[in-house]
Amino acid sequence: MSRFVDRVTIHVAAGNGGHGCSSVHREKFKPLGGPDGGDGGNGGSVRLVVDPQVHTLLDFHFRPHAKAGNGKPGMGDNRDGANGEDLVLAVPDGTVVLDAAGTILADLVGAGTTFDAAQGGRGGLGNAALASRARKAPGFALLGEEGQHRDLVLELKSVADVGLVGFPSAGKSSLVSVLSAAKPKIADYPFTTLQPNLGVVQAAGDVFTIADVPGLIPGASTGRGLGLDFLRHLERCAVLAHVVDCATLEPGRDPVSDIDALEAELAAYQPALDTDHGLGDLAQRPRVVILNKIDVPDAADLADLVEPELAQRGWPVYRISAVTHQGLRELTNALARMVAHYREAHPKPAARRTVIRPKAIDEAQFAVTPDPAIDGGFVVTGARPERWIAQTQFDNDEAVGYLADRLNRLGVEDELMRLGARPGAPVTIGDMTFDWEPTTPMGDDVPITGRGTDIRLDRSDRMGAAERKQARRVRRGLVDDTEADE
Repeated sequence: MSRFVDRVTIHVAAGNGGHGCSSVHREKFKPLGGPDGGDGGNGGSVRLVVDPQVHTLLDFHFRPHAKAGNGKPGMGDNRDGANGEDLVLAVPDGTVVLDAAGTILADLVGAGTTFDAAQGGRGGLGNAALASRARKAPGFALLGEEGQHRDLVLELKSVADVGLVGFPSAGKSSLVSVLSAAKPKIADYPFTTLQPNLGVVQAAGDVFTIADVPGLIPGASTGRGLGLDFLRHLERCAVLAHVVDCATLEPGRDPVSDIDALEAELAAYQPALDTDHGLGDLAQRPRVVILNKIDVPDAADLADLVEPELAQRGWPVYRISAVTHQGLRELTNALARMVAHYREAHPKPAARRTVIRPKAIDEAQFAVTPDPAIDGGFVVTGARPERWIAQTQFDNDEAVGYLADRLNRLGVEDELMRLGARPGAPVTIGDMTFDWEPTTPMGDDVPITGRGTDIRLDRSDRMGAAERKQARRVRRGLVDDTEADE
């Protein structure tokens, strides 16, 4: 039995970037031919693309985890690593993408519309790309960046021209089955339909779609029953049609009271989409009233009584029977005219252009704040410093020295001095904490020693790990100076 799923949570993971390669060209009679380490490949991204052949989110219900391919590492002889393969996920037309907090990230309408769900990590540079006047043959390379991981919520809002609303067992499914080729489940008990049914209707040379929204009850706009799940599928409908059961035997119910109850729910419900293609609130959509089941004698008499009162509200009223097909031709022609009028007044929006907003030149690319967890410590935040930390091989002194040069050129050291940081102050960037040494000179002014080493990190006056730990204990007052000297 087929299932219709209109809300799922997916976990997407982009591919990691490949590591750069640290290599020196070797050739006969040329033992040091220069650096030739290639760059790592970029990780693959995860993209959502609207596919007209997909009509449900069922695949994501059973397979919620999606991961793109990783980039390959670089190799010697200036060979770059291959890029990871992108993962393209097909979604139905009308899918809305939200983050874990419920913020709308994208409204995917129209075949081919694409949304980047997770961005792949960039590959690390090889030592050939890192060569400079000071570092003619770097003994290190940059690590690849980790791909983006995100938890997204996908909601499907049916894209239909006409939405049928009504109480349970009003005959909406039966009407869809006789107007189109759709074959929804039909039974004589309430809430037979638990999922929207879409049908394609042809009338007078025009083609439009019609949606059978599951039955609504009073309180649906506040979440009673499955009201919110049902009302969401009406957000994109241009015309709302009230299907009224004129043959109901329930006490206290009649066509007018049914319509009034549902109108109150439609007025109370606020569409989640801020830019709902110019349709406005549900209370402002064109209406049509369909008095169903008039093949029953009592139902026909009731329709005669309520039709004048409904007509006074300015809504077209049509009497039909889904069983005998009475009045269906007039109804389909009227719906086709209303849809055509809507399409003339609301042409399809033009394809959205990609907007690129470059950052200002003088925009701060990092921020330094006092560390609330460590007395006298500081925290450096910013996309560039945190990315550099993730790219650094901390078991390679030359790579650590290169990181220090990058942070110094960015202005991190000047900002730490301005805020009163003292030598040895713990500084945290990303998930790495280190002791700050402001006297470290720039790399261009320091003679380069062996590959993978940095003379600035091997100075004899540099405090060891045990000494730094003891000094930190003294600053925090855990031990006094006398005990530290001992």
